[in-house]
Amino acid sequence: MADHHPHPPHLQGVALPPASGKPPASVVVLLHGVGADANDLIGLAPYWAPALPETEFVSPNAPFPYDMAPMGRQWFSLQDRSPEAILAGIQEAAPILDHFLDELLASRGLDDSRLALVGFSQGTMMSLYCGLRRARAPACIVGYSGALAGAARLAQEIRCRPPVLLVHGEDDPLVPFTSLDAAVKTLTANGVKVESLARPGLGHSIDEEGLKRGGEFLTAALTANAQSAR
Repeated sequence: MADHHPHPPHLQGVALPPASGKPPASVVVLLHGVGADANDLIGLAPYWAPALPETEFVSPNAPFPYDMAPMGRQWFSLQDRSPEAILAGIQEAAPILDHFLDELLASRGLDDSRLALVGFSQGTMMSLYCGLRRARAPACIVGYSGALAGAARLAQEIRCRPPVLLVHGEDDPLVPFTSLDAAVKTLTANGVKVESLARPGLGHSIDEEGLKRGGEFLTAALTANAQSAR
């Protein structure tokens, strides 16, 4: 039985404030993979912060305890890896993440155009699912080692079209590399501008080249939106 949260659980996490020392002009939300926690992806922030001095980086813990180990968190269970079970898990977690994003933006006085979503693995699946269904488009979505869940329903459910960058290791043993091409095809068919980066020899992780391209993509999207907002 899925839990129905009248008040979604409040996600806790860690943050890196803007290098400028001023209130944030934009927010990058980092969504970790299964079995990790908020501390995992906040490690990316120092790589990108120098190019984004007015940006706050926020990494929330996924809402549920990891159900296959004593430590870590999960957005949804992977005990049943069928597409139906994964989609059901994402649909349960999506309102929790959306609520977190809404509260975060409201508390900073920002709108979705000042928000970028970055995910790894399960976090990529959550970023794509929620990011494409928000009433207003985020500045961009960057997804590492992930997949597009609910592809068959996207045409009916898509509400916005932020630019997307997907990065995937060609030797990923956990999320098949074929997920990259499948996601690109579906996103493109739905009018989403998507860029992909395949990394030869890389497993289920993020390498220097992927980090660099992700930083450039975030900076371009958030800078472009900042100029159009002025």
